[in-house]
Amino acid sequence: MAKKNRSAPAKGLRGSKAGLALSLGSSVLAVVRASKQVRRAKGTHDKLNTADAVAGMLPLVTSAALVLRQLRGRRRDDAETA
Repeated sequence: MAKKNRSAPAKGLRGSKAGLALSLGSSVLAVVRASKQVRRAKGTHDKLNTADAVAGMLPLVTSAALVLRQLRGRRRDDAETA
């Protein structure tokens, strides 16, 4: 039996522009919070804390880039069909 993906958006929003935009918005907010954490860690001059904050930020940036790519692909497909 396949494991259910709990991180995926609701079934009605999956693959829709609204769902992708919502996912992008949440990714952007997470990146902003992580960048604040990086600045705070750099302010304390704690290298380990700074490295931890930067490492935590990398998957968030990647996630936002993937969602952006999906949105751009959708926009390109919509322009071709119109």
